[in-house]
Amino acid sequence: MKTIWKIAKAELNTLFCSPIAWLILIIFAFQAGLTYSDLIADQLRYLALNYRPYNLTAKLLVGYSGVYSDMQNNLYLYIPLLTMGLMSKEYSSGSIKLLYSSPITNTQIIIGKYVSMLVYALILVIILFAYFIYSACIIENFDYQLAFTGVLGIFLLVCAYAAIGLFMSTLTAYQVVAAVGTLTVLAILNFMNSVGQDIDFVRDLTYWLALAGRSDKFLKGMICTEDLFYFIIVIALFLSLSILKLKFERTSTSRLSKVSQYVGVICVTLLLGYTTSRPKLMYYYDATATKANTLTPPSQEVVKKLDGGLTLTTYVNLLDDNFGKGMPSSRNWEMRKFEDYIRFKPEMKMKYVYYYDHAYNNSRLYAQYPGMTDKEIAQRLCDTYDYDFDMFLSPEEIKKQTLSKGINLEEEYNSFVYLFERENGQKAFLRIYDDNQRDPFEAQITSALKTMVVTPPMVAFVTGHGERDIYKGGERDYSAFAKNRTFRHSLINQGFRVSTLDLRADTAATEISKDIDVLVIADVREAYTPEEIAKVQRFLARGGDMIIACEPRRQPLMNPLVESLGITFLPGTVVEETKGYAPNQLFLDPTETAIKENSDFRRMSRYGSKLSMPGAVEFQVNDSCGFKSTVLFATSSKAWNELQTTDFVDDYPTINMETGEKNDSIPLITRLTRQVGDKEQRIYVCGDADCMANSELTTSRDDISTSNFTLISEVFRELSHGEFPVDDSRPHPADDKMSIGQGALIWVQIIFMGLIPVGLLAGYIITWWRRRKK
Repeated sequence: MKTIWKIAKAELNTLFCSPIAWLILIIFAFQAGLTYSDLIADQLRYLALNYRPYNLTAKLLVGYSGVYSDMQNNLYLYIPLLTMGLMSKEYSSGSIKLLYSSPITNTQIIIGKYVSMLVYALILVIILFAYFIYSACIIENFDYQLAFTGVLGIFLLVCAYAAIGLFMSTLTAYQVVAAVGTLTVLAILNFMNSVGQDIDFVRDLTYWLALAGRSDKFLKGMICTEDLFYFIIVIALFLSLSILKLKFERTSTSRLSKVSQYVGVICVTLLLGYTTSRPKLMYYYDATATKANTLTPPSQEVVKKLDGGLTLTTYVNLLDDNFGKGMPSSRNWEMRKFEDYIRFKPEMKMKYVYYYDHAYNNSRLYAQYPGMTDKEIAQRLCDTYDYDFDMFLSPEEIKKQTLSKGINLEEEYNSFVYLFERENGQKAFLRIYDDNQRDPFEAQITSALKTMVVTPPMVAFVTGHGERDIYKGGERDYSAFAKNRTFRHSLINQGFRVSTLDLRADTAATEISKDIDVLVIADVREAYTPEEIAKVQRFLARGGDMIIACEPRRQPLMNPLVESLGITFLPGTVVEETKGYAPNQLFLDPTETAIKENSDFRRMSRYGSKLSMPGAVEFQVNDSCGFKSTVLFATSSKAWNELQTTDFVDDYPTINMETGEKNDSIPLITRLTRQVGDKEQRIYVCGDADCMANSELTTSRDDISTSNFTLISEVFRELSHGEFPVDDSRPHPADDKMSIGQGALIWVQIIFMGLIPVGLLAGYIITWWRRRKK
């Protein structure tokens, strides 16, 4: 050990006598200071604009644009300049002969040289640690563990770069060639995850070898044994190769023996890498204060209940627009989407089924290849992308395979889709969505898994009387939030079962099925018969939950349905003046009660989002019917119930006191609750049916922010008693306050862009002067 340290000490003495080592430190410190100063300036600007900071530890240090992340992206430029002379200068100067003739082993030479690089890496980390200390002083509730793991990730990355650079330095006597060679190897390792991804066994090995992003998890606050072992194995690999290189120069060895030893080291490395990357052998530690890298407790609870085997089968239709996500070259990337779940259920298997069949949601493809059959298009795509056509099942083959298992892909429009399957035969689809993100998030994945753990609520939309349709895509219809498979937030993608119910005597049973948990009646246009009303009342009497939404001019048709609940829809249309909009276009805020009870309604209020209602009716609640009523959304006190005006385009309503019109806050969404047996019955009364329609869920207004889907998701969350949609919300990070003001920026710039780089420059000058005097 003493010999190793003497070699390291001598190397450090040589290193710091050259201007390169000092120049790198100065540039590194100045660049980091410049980045940090810009980040502080951004946060001070946000504070001046009265914005609330968020997760400041990550924003300043380890986040996407944090100082650690920024410097990590530039390390590959610095390290080759340091390592290029570790062995190259020994070759070029001839001093390598002195080393070979001395009683020093090859291992001691390489380890000694490498230890000098570790010391230099520590100096780089100490510079970065200055930002750690300053941030901890100015950020309240600073996330120490997150910042520590970020520093650890940077240190390990520098160590890996140094080992690679040391090996390249053993290959040549030319320092520039060693530096360029190091950059080349780093580039190859960074792009290794795209090599051989079409071949199963090769895919796992090359993906593991990739250096790109290895320290990203550390910067996010996650320590995974796979990444930890990766750095250790890679460092050991290149140090071993370096030792072998010196060994073969000092001894006479046959070429076959050299090749076999090199290959042996590489094979052992790949074996260790493959073994340590197996899900069952991987362990994790989430260092973040909010456990941001870990499944939320509700999701963990669902995964725990999934006893037995679990298989995720991806059905890839070549004619679907998303087929590329499921091709062999993308499998490792796909696995990363489910990594958080594999962490808690490592025995989960992933399978792929490839086929071609008519894609109902890909009209663009058929416009591109007019007049061609599905088979001809599939063959053309295989030729274009160099796929083997035989790997894709024909329409007849895929139907025979899936229908025998009770799977109907045509109901999924033959789209790219995932299917979870348990050993007990339970199944759940997980879909790709038509939005910017496209991939499912934790809420959707857990919802799909949860449908196999608990019985999902059945939501039935009543039809047959002109009610809103859940299958049509018109402006007034309900397909978006009910049955749209490509809409992330639709009920079927949030875990609910959805159906329709016709109450007419010739099409329905005498009683509403007990399998139905929630009944939705929206905008009745034809009167219900007494028998149909009786069915609804018996459903309510047994404790069934319901949503009932009325529209102007529908009050006489809907009042018989709700009179037993103590609800009366009043004549007229609620109006309120909003500049730039028709009087009957309402924008509502959640009430204080709603804000207090529900975090999402509280978020709506905090960000100024409204609930839009394009035409609503007032209703009264008679509390003597045994229900407790809670108003969730209401107008401001400037609204009134207009009884005369019906044309809100050409006419402008005014208050007529003689008819009883008056300004007042009018409740338009109310929750009724009562105890029926051991269950709390919940009924939501809405003065407008359009607020849940396709048009309002897809309309964006420049001057007013609306969040109608918040109402839908939270209402159905309460109707399912918190089971669905799955709550994947996380606690707000506590590090959201800084104890500095606008005047602190100049001091940050002086310290980190001035004092630290100048101090390093002074260190170089002092070292140079002392050496010159000697």
